[in-house]
Amino acid sequence: SPVTVADFGVQAVVSARLFSAFPEIPLVAEEDATALRDPDNRGTLQKVVEHVKKLVPESDESAILRDLDAGTHTGGATERYWALDPIDGTKGFLRGDQYAIALGLIDSGRVVLGVLCCPNLVSPHGRGCLFSAVRGGGATSSSLTGNKLQPIQVAAVDNLAGSVFCESVEGRHTKHDQAARIAEYLGVTAEPIRIDSQCKYAAIARGDATVYLRLPTSMDYEEKIWDHAAGCIIVEEAGGVVTDSLGQSLNFSLGRTLKGNTGVVATNGGFHDEVIEAVQRVLCTDEK
Repeated sequence: SPVTVADFGVQAVVSARLFSAFPEIPLVAEEDATALRDPDNRGTLQKVVEHVKKLVPESDESAILRDLDAGTHTGGATERYWALDPIDGTKGFLRGDQYAIALGLIDSGRVVLGVLCCPNLVSPHGRGCLFSAVRGGGATSSSLTGNKLQPIQVAAVDNLAGSVFCESVEGRHTKHDQAARIAEYLGVTAEPIRIDSQCKYAAIARGDATVYLRLPTSMDYEEKIWDHAAGCIIVEEAGGVVTDSLGQSLNFSLGRTLKGNTGVVATNGGFHDEVIEAVQRVLCTDEK
């Protein structure tokens, strides 16, 4: 997966702002400063410094490296900590397609707050959407130009025939052929929506789609908590359901990965059990 100046720059800026406002809350983030300390990457480091200083003028090279390394917290079950993906969907970002900046707050292994910035996602207010959710407080969206927060809800679809699947563009993130067979088994005929990043969670939360599948592509792959924390709570607070492919809740208490889960399934909640049953039927068939 490519890592860009933007990945490092966004993480440095968000890290600096978070620790300024909440110095007591540690950060679990995707990147660190190891690569930027390599003399061969001096040019990249200089570009990161240049862009970060536009937003954090008081910052310098030393502070940026420190802020990047601050994201190496191990997570766990007992603390409160942030989970940040500075550019989720880097390939989408490079193509000019969908990507997201995703921030979640995890408290004692449970996501309690989530924010998704989706700069290329279109709404009636134009290009660029900001989604947020607080546990027990519902989910909202707004444009990036300052319109008021609007409550969002999952689609009120209670039959599988009216479902729309949402899945990754990248085949390495999910198995498209399996998803197609699951859709066929469920009687879903609509073409799937394929977009990068946690924008898929946003699509479920605001009703663009009703099922998001991230099926396991290998037995040993562990999903990263920053890839799901923000999106998970936004879907749940919009009225949807998020589990793994076995129907178990996502467990954010085991460190930097969802090592206790296999795959991810998000739906509007109207037929989640049926989707899980179809997923297991297809996965078990493929294992034989």
